[in-house]
Order: sequence, then structure tokens, then C-alpha cells
Amino acid sequence: MQPYVIFTESTGDLTPALIEEAGLQVLPMSFSLDGQAYRNWPDGREISAHAYYDKLRAGSMCTTSQVSLADYEEAFTPVLEAGQDILYLAFSSGLSGTYQASCVAAGMLEEKFPGRRVACVDSRQASMGEGLFAYLVGRKRLAGAPFEEVLAYAQALAPTVCAWFTVDDLMFLKRGGRLSGAAAVAGTLLGIKPVLHVADEGHLVAVEKVRGRRASLDALVRHFEATAQDVQGGTVFISHGDCPDDCRYVMDKLRALGVRELRQGDIGPVIGAHSGPGTVALFWVGGPR
Repeated sequence: MQPYVIFTESTGDLTPALIEEAGLQVLPMSFSLDGQAYRNWPDGREISAHAYYDKLRAGSMCTTSQVSLADYEEAFTPVLEAGQDILYLAFSSGLSGTYQASCVAAGMLEEKFPGRRVACVDSRQASMGEGLFAYLVGRKRLAGAPFEEVLAYAQALAPTVCAWFTVDDLMFLKRGGRLSGAAAVAGTLLGIKPVLHVADEGHLVAVEKVRGRRASLDALVRHFEATAQDVQGGTVFISHGDCPDDCRYVMDKLRALGVRELRQGDIGPVIGAHSGPGTVALFWVGGPR
């Protein structure tokens, strides 16, 4: 079997342990916090999730940038030179230009290395939705499936990964243009919490508004129970923006439903810049989204 490597980005918010379990290579994305440049390494070597969210709470401003063509070339070239092919699992094209950039890089590198394959798949997901997608695809490779089989599996899997989340601070959605200023202020005063999901095309969509934090967390579990392919036996990921108690609340609810494989991580700086502290997000394989 022709050897190949699976790459994804750090926007998948996978922990180092999950990356190792799935045999993935992860490209760190970049962000700027109060004008200082950082890279979003999965192990948080430049800034921890807790320290990052403390800065956001204190008013720090964060901007993000996508993976560049030069980044792709630097990461992919040694693999191609070693005679291996590449499967790249990209951050949602509905949220970033990363997927489109990866396709451009793939075309350039396939010309440079005739006979080598660089295939890109749009995860249509973010945070641990992208992470769950990459994890399951990686496990398929480790089980011995050849390149074409894993590529077909990834293309079929992408539309079935579900992502639902709720935020605590509406002002971060306002900053990202996903909520008007008036709606953010009114919602904050009334204790309204939006429940959002990632739609089929990979965009964030607000689905419902509930009153109170606990109700918004319960809504995540309700949507999971309604749409999961396998409530008890499926792999479920959950991530949070420095709110471990709220995350544990949802995890306890899922365990009460009999969920056996439940893995938790932090929402990293790139995604957290747009969702803010206090976000809780839940991911599973199901349908429809």
C-alpha cells in the first residue's frame, strides 16, 4: 500500500493525545493578541487556553489569519520528497479561505512532484467538529485502509458531523458580525442565550434563543439526542472556552444517556476569538445537521 500522511489544522482543537491516537499531522494557525503574534499549537506552548481567555475577559483584542501557501509548502514538501501522498482535512470553507488556499497549494505541489497525490477535503466544520472529523478519518487510516478508500470515507463523513454550541458573552458574536449590536445588548439584559450550529454549507447559523445558561446547555444535549446516529456507541467530542464547570454539566448529562466514548478539549484561540469565553460546543456523527 502506498504510504500517505493526513494533515489538518489546529482549528480542530484536538488535544495532543487525540492527535497521537489518530496519527495526524497538525498545522498551527496564527493569531495576534494585542498586537503580539502567536501560533495556535495544540499543546498551548505559546499561551495556555486559560491565560488566553483571561486576556479576552480583560478586554484584549484578537485577530486571526489562515494558513498561507508558504506554510503548506513548508509542511508538505518533506512528505512528498519522502515518496508519500497527502490527505489534507481543512477548516470549513464557510468560515475561512483555508480550504481554497489548500487546493491551490495542492495543485502547485502536484506539479512540482509528479506522481504524488495531494487531496484536500472540506470538513465544513470548526473546533472539535473539525477535530472529530479528522480523528475518525485518521483512525480509518490507522486501521489499514488505503488512500482512495480513506478519501472516499472523508468525503462521505463530512456532511454527517454535527456541531451545536452556545455562547455566554453575546458581544463576541457581535464583534464577528453574527449578531447586531442592538440584539447583543438586548439579549444580554434579558439573559437570552443563542443556540447555534454549523449548517450543511459550513456556516454558523443561530437556530434558537433560550433564556438562561442552564437552558442553553440542556439544548445541546437535546439536539444530540434527537440527531445522533448512535447515542450510546458513537464518538462524541465536547469543547469549551474556559468554562469547565459548564462543560462538566453537559458531560454528566451525556453520560446519563449512556454515552460511552466522550472526549473533551479546549476551544483554541483561533476559534475562541470569535466565540469568546464561556462557549460550550458539542460534536457527534448524526444527521441531518
